[in-house]
Amino acid sequence: MHLRELSGRRVGVVVSLCLATVVALWSVAAIQLVPPGLKPRALDIASAQTQVVVDTPYSTVVDLRQGVEDIQPLKQRALLIGTLMATTAVRTDIAHRAHIAPEQVQVVAPRTPEQPRPLPQSGEKKGPGDLLKSTDQYRLDVEANPTIPLLTIKAQAPTPGKAQGLANAAVSGLNDYLRRLAASEDTPGALQVDLRQLGTARGEVINHGVQAQVIFVVFLLVFALSCAASVLVARVRRGWKLAAALDQ
Repeated sequence: MHLRELSGRRVGVVVSLCLATVVALWSVAAIQLVPPGLKPRALDIASAQTQVVVDTPYSTVVDLRQGVEDIQPLKQRALLIGTLMATTAVRTDIAHRAHIAPEQVQVVAPRTPEQPRPLPQSGEKKGPGDLLKSTDQYRLDVEANPTIPLLTIKAQAPTPGKAQGLANAAVSGLNDYLRRLAASEDTPGALQVDLRQLGTARGEVINHGVQAQVIFVVFLLVFALSCAASVLVARVRRGWKLAAALDQ
């Protein structure tokens, strides 16, 4: 009896180890049966950042002949332009510049004391499947400086190159939209807003070693749950056998 229970426990541990190993591998790579192999999943998250000064063609920011009071309207203009980036039209221009499908790009508009939470995008609908594709999405977080007409654009993408391209495309795509809008309204060039990017963005991975961490956590979790389930099943079977013996 005891030898049988010991053998059953060993089998349960071996099964738990095998199951935990398979699930841990599946969490970081897609398992292919034909042909046999592993296809790594995109778990890395890269980030890039750039800054944009919202200015006038004659540069209110650097021209000492312009009064300081002229900067206040530009701060409000910067907040407005940053909010426009979350619209469908501007987001589409940015996606085309970055060679990304528009529906993959998420834009978070600048937050203010009056609006501390980001507004939902048009047509955006969240679901459980978003958890599985969170590392394969493209995100832009726009922040407006409360004291000067400056926008900080933070991009997130699966790779550093794509994050860098998305951040730079955010500036050029926004410029494209503003130029078309000015042309449609016949706005003179001297009266148009000028976006001055302060250097190109540089991307970098922000979650180094995530694969090893995921494997370790998933393996421990699945192994613990499998062992607990095998112990529970063994106790239930032993209870059934004992009840059957008492009935006899």
